[in-house]
Amino acid sequence: MFNKKISLYSFFNGDILTFTYIFCVFFVLFYNKITIAYTGSSYDFSKAETIIEDGIKNQSFPSAVLIVGNSKGILYQNAFGRLTYGDDSKPASLRTIYDLASVTKVIATTAAIMILYDEGKIDLQAPVYQYIPEFRNNGKENITVFNLLVHNSGLTAWTPFYQDPNMDSPQKVKDAVYSCIKEYETGTRTLYSDYNAFLLGEIAERISGKRLDSFCKEKIFNPLNMSDSYFLVPLSEDYRIAPTENDTYWRNQLLVGYVHDEFAAMLEGVSGNAGLFSTAPDLFRFMQMMLNYGRYTDERRMSPAPLQDTLFKPATVEMFTARVTGIGYSNTRALGWETKPEPTKYPPACGNKFSADCFGHTGYTGTSVWCDREKDLIVIFLTNRVYPTRSNDGIRNIRPELHDEICRVLGY
Repeated sequence: MFNKKISLYSFFNGDILTFTYIFCVFFVLFYNKITIAYTGSSYDFSKAETIIEDGIKNQSFPSAVLIVGNSKGILYQNAFGRLTYGDDSKPASLRTIYDLASVTKVIATTAAIMILYDEGKIDLQAPVYQYIPEFRNNGKENITVFNLLVHNSGLTAWTPFYQDPNMDSPQKVKDAVYSCIKEYETGTRTLYSDYNAFLLGEIAERISGKRLDSFCKEKIFNPLNMSDSYFLVPLSEDYRIAPTENDTYWRNQLLVGYVHDEFAAMLEGVSGNAGLFSTAPDLFRFMQMMLNYGRYTDERRMSPAPLQDTLFKPATVEMFTARVTGIGYSNTRALGWETKPEPTKYPPACGNKFSADCFGHTGYTGTSVWCDREKDLIVIFLTNRVYPTRSNDGIRNIRPELHDEICRVLGY
């Protein structure tokens, strides 16, 4: 009896629907097995885990998510700690949503400008007032889109508008930026500024005719299947958002899903400088696309082979992520992105072992994304280090040490 050949189709008594269902299940499991085997890690990340766990013990941050990968897939991923320091707090997971703070500047704002550039709708050398006429005053006529991207516009870093009772509407805040005066001469030095990123977001809105969050969802998040990336997180997702600061100076509440950055908050949560919330897997999809020069795999399309698509032109990715030179002073900025920073009293956020051919960005809340082209390496490291207060800066030493350890594990 055991020599009798029985087909799967006859086993299911000719039920074509059942047969099709089981076949699809086996196909998905087999495909995932191949994928896991390909992206699974045989490396020992135990010391990297210890670095993060020690950071939690020392209360540098209550939770963290780490993803390490390359242009082909994920090598390692894990979540650590709980959303707060309470024993009854929910454990962090790969689905934990973090307030990205200034990582918004690259994942959303710079990406929006890159799309408009590819579509031929923006001139990087054009004056800002060409897109925002209200900006043409107080000697700002020579500030270009390029200056905003490189952070050498001459504009101040930030202004605590939330302390001014007269700033009681988003439009008043915007008008204050449009009418501001320069702090230094355009193009003479770098001063990292929230004003620059806000204006870039405004330019994207005026060119596209859509609010920044809608534009990014349509043009960036949806194509990349970044389904957990939001400017305004739905209330239904609050249970998996990592709290940021216990704000005792303005909003008088624990911030959960309410953007931490005061400037973005005054603009109702949608701004070019901050406001994006996301997960580590979503950010990995974006950075993998960047490492692949704008190309990505659309896994949602049913086909015999994964379908390749393109978000940016390869030359655009290369141009925006290359360190800008020839501007008359020492500079580590790319267009919107940061390259390997010069050491200060703290090591570079990406550590010392990342090559000069890298790009990334950090966020005030304890988030970072870094990509090293030479090493074919991506590191996504998300924390809520500002919980319960921003005064804790332990991450400044933990983050470089972690990136250096990852490079050591991978043999770099």
